[in-house]
Amino acid sequence: MKNMKLYIITRRDLEPGAQAAQSTHVAIQFSLTYPELTREWSDASNNIALLAAPNEEALAQIFECALKLDDVRAAIFRETDLGDQVTAIALYGDIVRRMVSSLPLALKQRATPVQLSA
Repeated sequence: MKNMKLYIITRRDLEPGAQAAQSTHVAIQFSLTYPELTREWSDASNNIALLAAPNEEALAQIFECALKLDDVRAAIFRETDLGDQVTAIALYGDIVRRMVSSLPLALKQRATPVQLSA
């Protein structure tokens, strides 16, 4: 699995700071779920793509599609401060690039923000 990217996908409807935090949460979740794979990825490639889905529904749909594929490894993060909403996913595998090629880079545009509760 050389030159493989870890794809982190967050929600474009979150504030930029929240997108960054949720992306970090799911990256940690991925590394805890797949420690050996994370080590191999880090040694061989260490490339990350940070992308954005429009909203929670789209993000959850991408995750569900990824789970159906044998060679894709996936992690999901749900934010308790947002009522357990899906806020970010991490995907790794040969086919992932094709799955997410239409998604824009995260943090490029600001959409209607969702506020985290205190």
